Amino acid sequence: IRFGENLPKTRSGKIMRRLLRSLAKGEAITQDVSTLENPAILEQLAEAR
Repeated sequence: IRFGENLPKTRSGKIMRRLLRSLAKGEAITQDVSTLENPAILEQLAEAR
């Protein structure tokens, strides 16, 4: 379990589980991130890894 300040959510508030799964596996993010509310959260989560 890793704690962060936020989760990658879409503008409608849905959690982008595929992105979390990719980060947990250590894979590169290849999914569409244009719908993210805060794209900077991906960098924060990757650093916390």
